[in-house]
Amino acid sequence: MKELEQYYKVLGLELGASLEEINQAYKDLAFIWHPDRIPKDNQRLLEKAVAKLQELNHAREQLRQIQTKEKSSRQSRSKSSSKPASSPTRERPQSTYSQARRPYYSDLSGANLRGADLKEKDLSGRNMAGADLSEADLSDSFLHNVNLEGANLYRANLFRANLLQANLKQANLQEAKLIGADLSGADLREADLRGAKVGSGNRILVKLTGAILTGAILPDGTIHS
Repeated sequence: MKELEQYYKVLGLELGASLEEINQAYKDLAFIWHPDRIPKDNQRLLEKAVAKLQELNHAREQLRQIQTKEKSSRQSRSKSSSKPASSPTRERPQSTYSQARRPYYSDLSGANLRGADLKEKDLSGRNMAGADLSEADLSDSFLHNVNLEGANLYRANLFRANLLQANLKQANLQEAKLIGADLSGADLREADLRGAKVGSGNRILVKLTGAILTGAILPDGTIHS
C-alpha cells in the first residue's frame, strides 16, 4: 500500500485518483520537468530533470497497470455473477470476446494500422515493430519506450506525440507530421525523415534531447553522420 501511495504522491495526486486524472497530472509534470526547459549548461539540473521524467513515467505506468487489472477483475466478477451456473459451454466465447476488447494491449508487430485513429491512445512499451501506420492519427498519443523499428509511419500524424526513448530504427517517417512531438532519447538510427514536418521556417519544433540520429535521413535529404 505504501508503494501505491508513493506512485500517487509522485504525480501530486490523492489515493484513488482516476486514470484520466493520472494521465493529466503526468502531462502537466512532464511538461514542467522536460529537459528542453532546463539551461543546457546546467548539467546537474539536466540530470535531475531526466531522472524526474523517468520517475513520473514509472509511476504513471504502474498506476495504469493497476487500474487496468482492477477494471478487468470487476468485469470478470460481474460476468461470473450474471452467468447461469449450468452454462459451462459459454466460457470459450467469453474468452475470445475478452481478448477482442484489448486490441491496444497486445503484440502489434507487423500489424496493419494504416489510417487508424489512435489519437491520445496509450501504446507505451508496446511492440509495433514493422507495423504499417502510414497516414495513421497518433496525435497526442503516449508512445514511451514503444518499439517501432522498421515501422511504416509515412504521412502519419504524430503532432505532440510523446515518443520518449522510443525505438524508431529504420522507421519510415517520410512526410510525417512531427511538430510538437517529444523524441527525447529516441533511437532514430537509419530512420527516413525525408519531407517530415518538424518546424516552422528555420525553427525546429520537435524535442530531440538525447536522440540518436546516426545514419538517419533528415527532412532535407541529408544523412546525419
